[in-house]
Amino acid sequence: MKNIGFLSFGHWSDSPQSATRSGADALLQSIDLAVAAEELGADGAYFRVHHFARQLASPFPLLSAIGARTSRIEIGTGVIDMRYENPLYFAENAAAADLISGGRLQLGISRGSPEQVIAGYKYFGFEPPEGMTDADMARGHTQVLLEVLKGEGFAEPNPRPMFPNPPGRLPLEPQSPGLRDRIWWGAGSRATAEWTAEQGMNLMSSTLLTEDTGVPFHQLQAEQIQRFRDAWTAAGHQREPRVSVSRSIFPLVSDLDRAYFGSESRSTDQVGFLEGGAARFGRTYAAEPDRLIEELREDEAIAAADTLLITVPNQLGVDYNAHVIESLLTHVAPGLGWR
Repeated sequence: MKNIGFLSFGHWSDSPQSATRSGADALLQSIDLAVAAEELGADGAYFRVHHFARQLASPFPLLSAIGARTSRIEIGTGVIDMRYENPLYFAENAAAADLISGGRLQLGISRGSPEQVIAGYKYFGFEPPEGMTDADMARGHTQVLLEVLKGEGFAEPNPRPMFPNPPGRLPLEPQSPGLRDRIWWGAGSRATAEWTAEQGMNLMSSTLLTEDTGVPFHQLQAEQIQRFRDAWTAAGHQREPRVSVSRSIFPLVSDLDRAYFGSESRSTDQVGFLEGGAARFGRTYAAEPDRLIEELREDEAIAAADTLLITVPNQLGVDYNAHVIESLLTHVAPGLGWR
């Protein structure tokens, strides 16, 4: 295990039990948690993106702010729904945020998950062309994004521009070298993982797979990762790809930990239906550190990945989530070969 970071959905609620009561709280606490995670030695701060929900939505202002407040930690998303994205505006925002951070962005994107509203991307001005699905549209947006991130000129210059142009067709500006290699696709199936490899994107796999073969979640995910790596080799890409998996992991080292998550020690995989098909959800890990190390060592997908993202219960506040991260890094991660 080379990298360990956190993944936050950025929920907020005006419930008296929530430490994150507003959109401002969610954003400012996300920045504070990323700063704290860097100070604790974590490798990454990642954020989920949802629209029409009391969660984090537009990622680039947040990523830019974190980039300006930190110096080392990777900053990413897990994931941005490409059905909602103008790929050219996305590329400009991403390059600007990446330059502010000094080239630390790791951007997870995908075709999206079930949302709060029906076909919410239509309100953003996007609708699949005749004969295409919303998933096709997301992949189309992604293809455009990957192409413009190469930095090649494609736009016809104005013969009488406001400012002098360099010769030839013009690319988007600013450009951030290397960003194209730091795009990840959130794949929910084995077939999608193979497509991800063919496109030359890194693989981001969460605690949900939109298929079920009857084997434990971590084994199905490990097969997904292997298929990704095989397809990457077959495609002939020259660089080494990266793979991340997400887990809910809670070391029980205090009475408060046990009060919050002690009941999760009996957690198991769940099988359900999502968008008309079978889906398998990974378990939550919650135990004393020694037992947690034993259980996580048996997780084949964690062993196969180079990056582990732990999901954090952000509404419990910055201090408690920093405690969860510190407990994992101090009491569990060394036993998994981290650092």
